[in-house]
Amino acid sequence: MKKISSVLITSALSAALIVSAAVPAFAKDTLKFGTGGTTGTYYAVGGVMATVLNPLLEECELSVASSGASKANIQEIDEGISDLALVQNDVMYYAYTGTDLFEGEGAYDTFSAVAGLYDETVQIVTCNSDIKTVADLKGKVVSVGDAGSGTEFNAKQMLEAYDLTFDDITVSNLGFGDSAESLKDGKIDAAFIVAGAPTTAVVDLATVKDVTIVQLDEEHIKKLQDKYSFYTETTIPAGTYQGVTEDATTVSVRATLIAATEISEEAIYELTKAMFENQEQLAAGHDKFNFLNLEDAVKGIDVPFHPGAAKYYAEQGIEVE
Repeated sequence: MKKISSVLITSALSAALIVSAAVPAFAKDTLKFGTGGTTGTYYAVGGVMATVLNPLLEECELSVASSGASKANIQEIDEGISDLALVQNDVMYYAYTGTDLFEGEGAYDTFSAVAGLYDETVQIVTCNSDIKTVADLKGKVVSVGDAGSGTEFNAKQMLEAYDLTFDDITVSNLGFGDSAESLKDGKIDAAFIVAGAPTTAVVDLATVKDVTIVQLDEEHIKKLQDKYSFYTETTIPAGTYQGVTEDATTVSVRATLIAATEISEEAIYELTKAMFENQEQLAAGHDKFNFLNLEDAVKGIDVPFHPGAAKYYAEQGIEVE
């Protein structure tokens, strides 16, 4: 009997060891990551983050999902549909303060900032040689982006800095591709395009038409930033578009990673640390990560940072709220 019992015990222990070897000590939390449309930059950036970082993370793993981008991403975090998301920092500010795009809904306080990743540049594009400054848009037909979009609010704010309103222009609400087509056909005089430069629609336009990027001067940039601190000054280098031979000074908003505030400090700390410590691998997957750096990651962000991100920045000598 003792011999049989010993065999049974040994077999049971062996089976237990096999099972314990097959099952991790603990399961990672899966964080749903809201990005944008499947053909857009946000979705591609999110995919690279998941591919590079998931094998390195112990607290969580990223599950990338397509979405309606900035505004929808904030709403989905609030509703518990997403845990992480990419958004423009100006749209994030509107949500946190209940202004502009979120004026009818009120303020959202269920998300926190993690890091600004790269610039989404305000490009005022024209093929009209008479338009040299924003002031020259007065009386012109101007595409200001889709109705209700972040681009439309950027356009209002740019014009406001030059003491102009939509009443001073003929407004056309077009997406980026349609704006480029309308510039090519001479149906509009200029277009506001807020996206990473170079932007495909403008690249294509510049192959068939002479394109100019309207510059902002320092006085008006300061005026703009005094009221809207989420803008950062940006230079579009000469040669970004065919035929554009001079640097163009403008402003940008930032594509920003946010997280539901309820996500644990440990998970967001680990994620933030992994991003910066593996920046080169991320950049190999998508060139937008070439712009990821500690100094710029906290610029233009006027909402509270997630405690996990704040902890990592503090370790790097950067204090955030």
